[in-house]
Amino acid sequence: MRVISGEKKGLSLKAVPGSSTRPTTDKVKESIFNIIGPYFEGGLGLDLYGGSGGLGIEALSRGVEKIIFIDQDRKAIETIKTNLHLCGFSERAEVYRNDAARALKALVKRELVFTHVFLDPPYAKQNIVSEISIIADHGLLAKEGVIVTEHSSNVELPEMLSNMEKVRVETYGDTTVSIFRFN
Repeated sequence: MRVISGEKKGLSLKAVPGSSTRPTTDKVKESIFNIIGPYFEGGLGLDLYGGSGGLGIEALSRGVEKIIFIDQDRKAIETIKTNLHLCGFSERAEVYRNDAARALKALVKRELVFTHVFLDPPYAKQNIVSEISIIADHGLLAKEGVIVTEHSSNVELPEMLSNMEKVRVETYGDTTVSIFRFN
């Protein structure tokens, strides 16, 4: 695992120890950012299932100003913090140990608005439909913002969720990436 492009291009990232997470492959990560970017001028991102922090760190390397990382696994939180430190991005990130539903409620209370949201839950525990609805219905996504979801290729997400439209779908083996924007 490495940073694909931007300020920290080529830097290796640590993986979460054990088998509790499924890191996004470099190929999939590169494809995601070629679709939504490839580079950014600021913005606030949310990596709701942070894992090793690879997606959020890639966004930071490509110009997103700040990322909030959420994960409920203690080892994942430690790995995210280690990877942020390795990249020199600790000051541009907030890292919280929490489950996705409670984290979204807390973010709604903070009245934050994100330009980039990454949803890469464990395939067996995905609640992407309800999470996108919460994000859209509670104003957590900027009007020009994007939601990137990574899910099992045997899961098909609806074309419309709340006022969000699925604008692109790409499949890479057993992984599908679905991208949503405001309709």
